[in-house]
Amino acid sequence: MQVAVCGPGECSEREDGQARQVGRLLAEAGVTVLCGGGTGVMAAVAEGASGAGGLVIGVRPDSDRDAVCAGLSAVLFTDMGEARNAILIASADAVIIVGGSWGTLSELALARRRGIPVISLGGWQLLDADGTPLAATIPATGPADAVARALASS
Repeated sequence: MQVAVCGPGECSEREDGQARQVGRLLAEAGVTVLCGGGTGVMAAVAEGASGAGGLVIGVRPDSDRDAVCAGLSAVLFTDMGEARNAILIASADAVIIVGGSWGTLSELALARRRGIPVISLGGWQLLDADGTPLAATIPATGPADAVARALASS
């Protein structure tokens, strides 16, 4: 199983801690962790997963080897900008979002479009055109719940 963990490149201490724990728990479950390979949530999940001996693949928007976070087992340099989000999401069996940014919103939308379950630790809440809340994500109460829901979704 492959789970993408998505979130902002600039994150809060809380989001950082949640992402590290998600990475560790996914690695302990034997899941391949996919992320953007950059700063913030991406770096935190990579550190958490790699610290637990997990396989972590970074899907980069550029070809800048100096911009890669530590903890990655392998890196895909797409040189495609935000279009790399489609590659990241298409490679995942489930997505866990930690926090929110515009890039995270695009990943959420791409996953929902493809029918890939999205588990949310904070972040986006979406409304339809009439202002009715959409069930776009599966809310999680914490990192352990997010990982359990991702594992159960496939």
